[in-house]
Amino acid sequence: MRRLTALFCLFVFGCIVPLSLSAQGQPSGSSSAASAPAKKPAGSSAAHKGTDPALLNPSTLKDRAPDEFDVKFVATNGEFVVHVTRAWAPVGADRFYNLVKHGFFTDAAFFRVVPGFIVQFGLSANPSVNKAWANAKISDDRVTQSNKTGTLTFATAGPNTRTTQLFINYADNGGLDSQGFAPFGQVTSGMEVVTAIYSTYGERPDQGSITNEGKAYLDKNFPKLDRILSATVISPAPAPAAKKPAAAAAPPKS
Repeated sequence: MRRLTALFCLFVFGCIVPLSLSAQGQPSGSSSAASAPAKKPAGSSAAHKGTDPALLNPSTLKDRAPDEFDVKFVATNGEFVVHVTRAWAPVGADRFYNLVKHGFFTDAAFFRVVPGFIVQFGLSANPSVNKAWANAKISDDRVTQSNKTGTLTFATAGPNTRTTQLFINYADNGGLDSQGFAPFGQVTSGMEVVTAIYSTYGERPDQGSITNEGKAYLDKNFPKLDRILSATVISPAPAPAAKKPAAAAAPPKS
């Protein structure tokens, strides 16, 4: 029950870190994004030149996900594949699909690892992107699947607060089902990679600092964290962008 309470109270951008999370190992004296003074994003322009500009405008990323699709994650410790079934949780599946398509997870760290429970990720390496998604909340899905080992689920701080944070279940965490956590995908290969994600830091990385400072904060304070090098929709492949028809050649003139 202790772990379930902590997960239900997960920090989501701008929310105050609950006491129950502090009891789970949040560093004493840590502050939330809501109570801490605003920090200037460290190195955001130099370190994130490749950021898709669309990620700064969440309201424009509204593509409907395929009924089923696979996403390949290439991480610093190996590769794994997640199969998504949209019918399980369509709102969450659509959000995940759009995040993947536009490279949100590139360089994102696995910042919270609780062996035997969950591994959590989904804060961008780019502070500007985190700021843009702070209030891009989606409505809850009905829970149709159990939080079994290997399922992928959005984290939440209460009803209708899902944004970008996700977790993969390390065990059969059926107790999360009644709390509204709706799985939408399942790791189909590479689960051994997922369970081997670096876990020594546990829950020490401060989510408010990750939100405000991104990769710079983690590189300085938690350099051994595993992170995502790329996340790509591999099946079915996204349709290529439509090309503008070539202009007709002008007739020769004498």
